[in-house]
Amino acid sequence: MAPEKPVKSGSTKTQTGPQEGARAPAFTLPSDGEGKVALKDLANSHVVLYFYPKDDTSGCTKEAIAFTENLAKFKRAGAIVLGVSRDTVAKHDKFKAKHQLRIALLSDEDGSVCEKYGVWVEKNMYGRKYMGIERATYLISSGKIAKRWRKVKVAGHAEEVLEAIKAL
Repeated sequence: MAPEKPVKSGSTKTQTGPQEGARAPAFTLPSDGEGKVALKDLANSHVVLYFYPKDDTSGCTKEAIAFTENLAKFKRAGAIVLGVSRDTVAKHDKFKAKHQLRIALLSDEDGSVCEKYGVWVEKNMYGRKYMGIERATYLISSGKIAKRWRKVKVAGHAEEVLEAIKAL
């Protein structure tokens, strides 16, 4: 994973990402297990595309476990769950094995997909400003953004996304 970069003084650029109803930005990314995933190949499914900061940190682990625990329900609802971070495929493989995750994890090492979806943002922790991934989820249906969640709180989020899919 590329290290998080300090923000240059005076930089306040943040992106909002695609709005609900907009066409979802296309992507093809390497996935765990040496695969590749292209959004265009998932046109017949609802796609849960969730962005998270880093493998094997507490919030990211809880979120991945919650999506894994609900995976059968997502599949019954016709949805595919994809997690995206800037970690490498090798780190994703270790993360999945350690926590018995069954969801696909995609590697956006250069951050291009994070930027397209507006989740590469300025963050502030203990007065230190830096660029990083804002936890966010996009529900994509028929190639369009059906719903989006920004600044996601992990508790109950996977279940909330599942309910949104059922409402489509």
